[in-house]
Amino acid sequence: MSFFKGASVYLVSNLLNAVIPFLLLPILTRYLSPVEYGQIAMFQTLLAGIGTFIGLNAVGAANRKFYDGDIDDTVLRQFNGSCIQILIASSIIVFIGIFLFKNQLSEFLAIPTSWILPAVTISIFGFITSMRLGQWQIRSQAKLFGILQVSSSLVNMLLSLLFVIVLSNGAQGRIDAQVISGFLVGVFSLIWLYKDKLLQVKIWKPHQIKEALYFGIPLIPHSIGSLFLNIFDRFVINRDLGLYEVGIYMVAVQLSSSLLIIFDAFNKSYVPWLFDKLKNKDNIQNINIVKNTYIIMIGLLLSSIIPFLVGPFFITLIAGDKYKLAGDIIGILCLGQIFSGMYLLVTNYIFYAKQTKYLAYSTIISGSIGVGLLFFLVKEYGILGAAVAFLCAKIIHFIITFVIAIKVYEMPWRLKL
Repeated sequence: MSFFKGASVYLVSNLLNAVIPFLLLPILTRYLSPVEYGQIAMFQTLLAGIGTFIGLNAVGAANRKFYDGDIDDTVLRQFNGSCIQILIASSIIVFIGIFLFKNQLSEFLAIPTSWILPAVTISIFGFITSMRLGQWQIRSQAKLFGILQVSSSLVNMLLSLLFVIVLSNGAQGRIDAQVISGFLVGVFSLIWLYKDKLLQVKIWKPHQIKEALYFGIPLIPHSIGSLFLNIFDRFVINRDLGLYEVGIYMVAVQLSSSLLIIFDAFNKSYVPWLFDKLKNKDNIQNINIVKNTYIIMIGLLLSSIIPFLVGPFFITLIAGDKYKLAGDIIGILCLGQIFSGMYLLVTNYIFYAKQTKYLAYSTIISGSIGVGLLFFLVKEYGILGAAVAFLCAKIIHFIITFVIAIKVYEMPWRLKL
């Protein structure tokens, strides 16, 4: 499948996948109070934190293994099985740790204790689903990728409507929908992996486990830094302002994240195409790649004015009047997401060079700066301060990652005008 055809399929898939939550958003915001919406946001924060350690980023190792030259299907099948073994071992350790501290986590996140352990279950089956999606992506099977991705969101939405509206279970209904849909899609993904003969778990290959861990473990500090970049603001807002403000803030975050849908769709098709081109080591080809990268970056920055102009209107239209304060920050958050899109354009070189350990530098540094700004700006300016801290952290994250990419993989970034 060509790059543009693949990108179009991923874009349609991502748009359909995004339309579903957007259809759900105006419904949930009218049936859930900002406080309940804030609780759901804190649960999502817990999911992100647990996901950092479940599987130890072995999905990325499995995807990268596919590009290691002439490797037969048996080796790939065994390597994927080794990644599942890592998932099993890490899940047991995480489950024990979460179980021992579930009461403290409940109090810290301001969510019911009964929500804590289900978050581990969702993360485990989410890993399996990600592996199934990843194996399709690296083989440029965009249609199958899209079918599973959209089906997963559709099941989640229908169950949410059932539990929240029909059964009037409030925020608890939204959590139940995520648990059930995550389990169903995860089991289906596991069956499909076996059906396509992509897994061989009942085999012991210590060197493969070591290779996967060598790829994945250096990404843990990077993942923690990503939590600082993208998640920690909810902790600070909840602590200083309360769940009501978290709910308002999260509506703006969710709407601004629509930009990531487009960026992610592009990147899903771009990565296999880019990695294939980089193998050729063709300087003329690399110059064209760099030129197009700069053109895209300039276009993204020029388009950033649009959310400032129309964002507040769409906030009220989609979420309702009780969330209209989110309109004050939507433009700033969208600009931050644009720098996330620019980050994707340069970080792929670090993955190709297998120098993932350096990603931790960019995320830890930028994330730490963002957290420092959060503590100061939220107290002074409320959720507006949180949005500004997010933007500053995203700019720094992009710049540092770009510098690292230049260092670890040679590309003709200094074009002659």
